[in-house]
Amino acid sequence: MDIIKSIGELFGWIFSGQNLAILGAAIAAALAGIGSAKGVGIVGEASSAMLQEDPSKFGKALLLQALPGTQGIYGLVTAFLIINKIGLLGGEPLQLTTAQGAYFLMASLPIALVGYFSGIAQGKVAATGISLVSKRPAESIKAVTSAALVETYAIFALLVSLLPIIFFKA
Repeated sequence: MDIIKSIGELFGWIFSGQNLAILGAAIAAALAGIGSAKGVGIVGEASSAMLQEDPSKFGKALLLQALPGTQGIYGLVTAFLIINKIGLLGGEPLQLTTAQGAYFLMASLPIALVGYFSGIAQGKVAATGISLVSKRPAESIKAVTSAALVETYAIFALLVSLLPIIFFKA
């Protein structure tokens, strides 16, 4: 019976409100960051080939390569807001119920998931834009616009994640 009680206490600690909120922050930063890293890498590979032939196009390549990196920033902002809201950056940490911790975890999921997938998708679109820029440098605005359209969904996901966090009342 003591083992069952100990296991119950362990699960109670693992799934405490504070830990669930911290898990949400970690998931937001990690998944959105992984998506950005993959996206930036995809564009980096494409731009390296172009720059080998024409180094003067570096500025245009850099802009396209930077775009998929924003999802990681959005995940980091979400994580920072969760950690701040639960009091880990100063002041007295909140004693969250399991339901409140789950609330933060669920709030982190839109930017975590959309950030992951849109970072990769934006990298693919931007890599195709590198191909356009390599053949027609004057068309770089079209390449950037196409890649920026993918960004729209990451911004929507950021808003869906941030609004519940900002308006949380303990």
